[in-house]
Parts: sequence; C-alpha cells; structure tokens
Amino acid sequence: MENCVYDDHCQLLSGSLTDYCVPRADDLPSFSIEHVKDYPCPTNQQGTKGAGEAGAGAGSPELINDILDAFTPLCVDDADMPATPERIWRAIQEAI
Repeated sequence: MENCVYDDHCQLLSGSLTDYCVPRADDLPSFSIEHVKDYPCPTNQQGTKGAGEAGAGAGSPELINDILDAFTPLCVDDADMPATPERIWRAIQEAI
C-alpha cells in the first residue's frame, strides 16, 4: 500500500501521508502468535543468536512467487514489487 511514485521528471509524488494509503490493522490477514521454546546457540558463550533482517528478507520474494503461481493459467511470468492491486489487475488484463 505504501509506494514511492515518481513522475517523468523524477519528482517524488508520494512524499507525504496524504499521497498514499497508510496500512492499518484491518488491512492485514488474520494470524496467530505462538511462543516457541528458544534454545541457546551452542557456538558462542552468551548463547545469543543473530536477528538482523534474515526473517523479513524472504517475505517479498515469496509473495511474488505466490502471485506468479496464481497467474500460471494466464501464462504471466513476471511481477514486480510493490504488488499493488492495480499492478495485479493490469497484469491480469494484459494476459487475457
């Protein structure tokens, strides 16, 4: 829903909260949160594990792969981020 949009002269068109839709809680799918027992890392004395962005890095490519899987009957083989409803609709329209 958030998107950096530029015009033909590279001027940012979505530079404020009035220019794009801010995601809200009701825009998210339902999900549940569970606690998973954590085990200390055996390779260092503190038992700590890295966090970084490793968990978030796979989300975007996975979403695009899911969209392309859904487009298989239409023979669509490319989709770009952000996967906005408009881009998905246009890809469908171009394929049919």
